[in-house]
Amino acid sequence: MVVLFDVIEKPQLYDPILLEGLPGIGFVASIASLHLITELRAKRFAHITSSSFHDFAVTAPDGSVCSPINELYYVKRGAGERDLIIWYGNTQALSITGQYELCGKVLDFVQELGCKYVISIGGFKKDEVQPVPGIYSTATDPNTMETVLNLGTKVMIGNVFGIAGISIGLAKLRSMHGFSLLIDTLGVDPDVNAARYALLTICKFLNFKVNLDNIGQTGNEIKRTLELIGLIKNISEEKKKEVQQLRWFI
Repeated sequence: MVVLFDVIEKPQLYDPILLEGLPGIGFVASIASLHLITELRAKRFAHITSSSFHDFAVTAPDGSVCSPINELYYVKRGAGERDLIIWYGNTQALSITGQYELCGKVLDFVQELGCKYVISIGGFKKDEVQPVPGIYSTATDPNTMETVLNLGTKVMIGNVFGIAGISIGLAKLRSMHGFSLLIDTLGVDPDVNAARYALLTICKFLNFKVNLDNIGQTGNEIKRTLELIGLIKNISEEKKKEVQQLRWFI
C-alpha cells in the first residue's frame, strides 16, 4: 500500500487534538468536520492520497475533476487552549489493509506535531431516530470514558466500524487518549441533525461555541459532493431496485 502526504506546512501547535471526520454512516462525521472547518476558518496544511482510495476521478459539468482525497486542517485557538487538527476527506480507504495503513500514517504524522489525543465521529444506524438522537461513546481508557460519559453520552455496546473505530483502537495502542462519538441516524442521507448533536457534544468537551445556524447549508454541500462522486445516486438506484423487486410480491 502507498499513502502519500503533500505537506503545505508543518504548523507549530499547542497540545493538539485530532478530530476525525471522514464519510461514514449518515455522513455525520463529514458534516460535523466540514462545518468546523468553515466556521473556525481552519487552514489546510496537508493533502493525503492512497492507493486504497477509489480508482477513479470524477468530472464536473464545467470539466473540472475531483479526485478521492483526504486533507488535514488546523485551528490555533490561543490563550492556553488546545489546538485542533481536523481530518477531512471525501472517502475512506476501500480495504481493511488500506484502512489500517491510512490511519497509521495519519497518526504517525500528527504525533510528530505533538498530538496525543484523538476524537472520532460516526453514525449509529437505527430504524427509528428521535428528534434528540441517542449519543454513544467508547474510549481508550477509564478516565477518558468517565469524561465523555459526563458529556451526556451512553456506553457504546458493540462494534465501531471503519476509521471511527480503527483510529481510537490504534490510538490506544500508541498510548494516546481519546474517544469515539456515535450518533443515532437512519444512515442513508446526510444527517444534519445527528451532526448537530455531535458538534454540541464536542464543543462541550472543548469548552467553546460554534455557530450551528448554517449547518443545513453544510449538509447540502456534503450532499452535492456525494452526488458528484456518485454515492447519492447509487443509494437512490438501490432503493429503486428494491421497490421494483417488491412489486413482484404485491
